[in-house]
Amino acid sequence: MINVLYFASLKEALGESSEEISLDAGITDVKSLRDLICQRGEPWQSTLGEQQRIMASVNQELAKPDAKISDGDEVAFFPPVTGG
Repeated sequence: MINVLYFASLKEALGESSEEISLDAGITDVKSLRDLICQRGEPWQSTLGEQQRIMASVNQELAKPDAKISDGDEVAFFPPVTGG
C-alpha cells in the first residue's frame, strides 16, 4: 500500500485529502500511479489528467513522472507553487 496525499485545489476538487492505494504489478512510478487514478473518471480525470500541470513528491521529495515508487511510500500531488 502507498499513501496518496492531495493538496490545495486538488483536495478541494476531489473532496478528499488522502487515500491508500494498493500497488498493482504495473504501477512502478509516479506517472503510472497518476494514470491509474485518472482511470476512475470524473473528477479524477479533469483534476489529475495529463493536461493538468500537477507536481508530485515521493516521500516528501519533489519527483518527476518517472520517479520510482514502492510499497510503503507516500506520494503527494499538488498544483504548481509560485513564490514572490
